[in-house]
Amino acid sequence: MPRTLRFLLPGLLGLAAPAADWDPGSSPVPARVLVLANAADADSLDLARRYVAARAVPESNVLAWRMPVAESIGWRDFVNTIWNPLLERLVAERWIDAIPMATRDAAGRRKHAPNGHRIAALVVCRGVPLKLEHDPSLYVDAPPFTRRGEFRTNAGSVDAELSLLASPNYPINAFVPNPLFQNASPAGGDLRQVVRVARLDGPTAADAAALVERALAAERDGLRGRAYVDIANRDEIGDAWFEAVARQLADLGFDPTIDREPGTFPAHARFDAPVLYFGWYAGSVEGPFALPGFRFPPGAIALHLHSYSAATLRSPNSGWTGPFVARGVTATVGNVHEPYLSFTHAPHLLLRALARGATWVEAVYFSLPALSWQAVAIGDPLYRPFARDDLRLPSARIPEPGSPDAYNVLRRVKRMEAEGRADEALDLARIEHRRAPGLTLGLAVARRLLDRGDAAEGAAALASVRPAAKVPVDEWALWREAAVTLQAAGKGDAALEWWRRLLALPALGANLRLQWLPEAIRAARDAGSMSDAEGWQAELLRLPPAAASGR
Repeated sequence: MPRTLRFLLPGLLGLAAPAADWDPGSSPVPARVLVLANAADADSLDLARRYVAARAVPESNVLAWRMPVAESIGWRDFVNTIWNPLLERLVAERWIDAIPMATRDAAGRRKHAPNGHRIAALVVCRGVPLKLEHDPSLYVDAPPFTRRGEFRTNAGSVDAELSLLASPNYPINAFVPNPLFQNASPAGGDLRQVVRVARLDGPTAADAAALVERALAAERDGLRGRAYVDIANRDEIGDAWFEAVARQLADLGFDPTIDREPGTFPAHARFDAPVLYFGWYAGSVEGPFALPGFRFPPGAIALHLHSYSAATLRSPNSGWTGPFVARGVTATVGNVHEPYLSFTHAPHLLLRALARGATWVEAVYFSLPALSWQAVAIGDPLYRPFARDDLRLPSARIPEPGSPDAYNVLRRVKRMEAEGRADEALDLARIEHRRAPGLTLGLAVARRLLDRGDAAEGAAALASVRPAAKVPVDEWALWREAAVTLQAAGKGDAALEWWRRLLALPALGANLRLQWLPEAIRAARDAGSMSDAEGWQAELLRLPPAAASGR
């Protein structure tokens, strides 16, 4: 993603001024949600039916007719098969208040005299084209935005164009400033100009349908997991955004893992339960996300800034947006073409709006400076990830060991520590760990006790946790931490048992084995197990040098 173009939208270049608390008065309601599907795609129609049933949207709000099924579409096909039919229907059914005119613009769009709309959100279903190709025959300068060559294009996101259905006479070249950007309490006039759009899409039809299921699960059970921030050291402005995200996450009670090294999170980094991820800058999904079987927890929000992160949504491994959905993310954003840094979603603004109670689609438009451009938002527009953010403790019923409730406990602990109540926080962690011994809380308790010089009790906290028979891929690094922590506490035999089980995993690839075998060898030697040490040393020598490349 090229550096920020500083001559435009100067307010975005630094950290935006704090917005007022979110005004829920304009939040989307199901009765005013419309769903757009492609009648030429059976999966698209099925997805629309599933969505209206799940969110109690009236069935009459489904809009469906035949249109092209390819992800990419030309401008004239878009106008003839999507824009004009949709606009005419919305005007006829009074979703948009406008007077139709007899004339059309150069692209073939029928002109209207608009006076706003009453659409809370437009859901675009998989099967509706994703992106518009540049049409040089339709290019017309639109100063001041086309003064730079980078903006002399009409390529863009279909959804970003549909955002301006109630402003149908805008120029199609370059972009249109978003009046909802950083607008926490938009006035009626601003809301009536913009149709907020979110898409249910992904590599498969099942992936797209699961977006809604996961949103509902998270609203019911809470947002349970850890937070991760990847600061690329690439651009001072972009890096400042992600530093702000890290501070916001800490304020929310998360203990964010922050990577400030060049490149993305390495595959061997701790990456359990990534319910919130914000990072940049790599071309395609990599690191922990590329490990076999990696999955996000329900409700997860993930954002990776890259110029072409959503160039396609059909691949589980190309770009970021499609791969995120394939791996279980609930909501994400991306770009279909080069947006330039100043005109993509600002991650700190997206998180700010969500944390203050905004729905997904509200937060997306609060954080997005430009319409008729490259952005696409994936996820249920009504999803409200912090709708149930009470950090409630587990019920009196003993939960399963390793329950995701442990992450809520840890957030409570972090908040208490931030308030200067470290002793109370440790007591809480101990109590909840005794209720349901699990690795997440066990490690948290052990580390805090080790920091206080209490190695014996720290080791005991982990000793109560038994290695599971099956290890989720996102917990591999967590097992490594358990082994390292036990060894630091003087429990070499217990540490060695964790190493044995971890290194016995057949799916553990060469890169991870190369990273962890030296630690395991030292643990084996300290525990007096020369057979383990010699066996692992021989394996280490057999690993190909290529396994050492990359993070």
